[in-house]
Amino acid sequence: MKKVIRVLFVFVLLAAITAKPVRADVAPPETVPGSNVNPESESTQVRMVAETVILTVSEDPANADHSTAETRAVFTMRNLGTEPETMDVRFPLSFFNGNSDGFGRFPEIEGIDVRVDGKRVATRNEVQPFLEGAFSFREREDIPWSIFEVTFPPDQDVVIEVVYTVQGFGYYPYDVFKYVLETGAGWNGTIGSAEIVLRLPYEASEQNVWVEDVIGYSPPTPGGVFSGNEVRWKFEELEPTFENNLEFVIVTPSLWQKVLTEDANITRNRNDGEAWGRLGKAYKEIIMMSHGNLRSDPVGQGMFELSRSAYETCLGILPEDPLWMYGYAELLWSHYYFDIYALGKPDTQNILPTLLMRLQTALSIDPNLQQAKDLLNEIYYAMPDAVSVEGDTYVYLGLTATPVPPTPWSAEATPTIPSTVVLPTSTFTMGVNTPEPTPVPSTNPLCGGAFLLPALFGLVIMNKKRK
Repeated sequence: MKKVIRVLFVFVLLAAITAKPVRADVAPPETVPGSNVNPESESTQVRMVAETVILTVSEDPANADHSTAETRAVFTMRNLGTEPETMDVRFPLSFFNGNSDGFGRFPEIEGIDVRVDGKRVATRNEVQPFLEGAFSFREREDIPWSIFEVTFPPDQDVVIEVVYTVQGFGYYPYDVFKYVLETGAGWNGTIGSAEIVLRLPYEASEQNVWVEDVIGYSPPTPGGVFSGNEVRWKFEELEPTFENNLEFVIVTPSLWQKVLTEDANITRNRNDGEAWGRLGKAYKEIIMMSHGNLRSDPVGQGMFELSRSAYETCLGILPEDPLWMYGYAELLWSHYYFDIYALGKPDTQNILPTLLMRLQTALSIDPNLQQAKDLLNEIYYAMPDAVSVEGDTYVYLGLTATPVPPTPWSAEATPTIPSTVVLPTSTFTMGVNTPEPTPVPSTNPLCGGAFLLPALFGLVIMNKKRK
């Protein structure tokens, strides 16, 4: 006898948000989790004995600011009963709860490939009513599903493989992918074993996969084990609930590739000032959040020091480049305002005088550098006791206290992370096993430091490059 049992597979929800970074309070909505078996359907004797899911991330060919993930899910199912069961297994092609992506759009998975015991099976798309009782609010009544028929003989394994591609959602420079485990609760008993693999196109680390919880941002999934270019999560005898759903927050691949590229450039030539500046800029883009503050978790703090050291080395080699000075100043300003000034901490490292000196010098070299003026205006409005504006002239009030001048760059002054910052052992390190640089003479009193153009502000005009 044929039983029609509607079962929801574990899946990754699709959201194709391609918004550019802005300093605003809006953010994409929380992606909704999966749901259990339709409560009105019959019970099943089919158990999910094992599942392996691999999300292979790559740069989105249509939008370099985001990424896609080919998702390959393999399920080993076993009918524990004495009679065969034939059922329509259905797979959601969009947000199953009826909500949009927050912008009134309902993106759908365009193609899905399903195989049962190695043989491709036909699928059909159906629009079916929203599952009543799961959520009280929804933006549409009907949900698109991909449906395929499977027969489960008694006491026999059936392997189902589902392959599809989804886009990451969120704001640059981060992409978010989710994988919903709680749907597996609809099968008989527990999930015997589950392994979820996030696979990147380069070595995975806690710098390019966010694993720390930060207040105000969606918490990622802890417990992943880093190995090569993968992060793995394993579960045994799991009766999944909402808390078991996984979320992966990654640095968008195009940006992390810039880090790798510039590190390789520095490895070849430690005196490449532009490469040091671009490396500092890349790290700054990674840790710069949508409100202008910097990541506050330990890994974020470590990358701040990497960015700062790279900028300082850049300006030691290129002491007359006002754009790199501005870029460095922006980094220091975000750190000073949010992590020191706003928290009432003492400025023990003379961050404010240092960044003001960089901006002052940048404008002395290029009086028309609008980015430096814009940043000084921002400082003026936030802290009028640090900068005042008198016509077209800026008065650097924050320099009345004698600042500690930065140490001039030298061959021996290879950028290092202060001992007070502890980075995980998997953290990426600049210029690993590279030769010592050739000394670059400089008489500029500010050659130990500089600052980068904010990743979230305007374009840089000098030489048509952003810094």
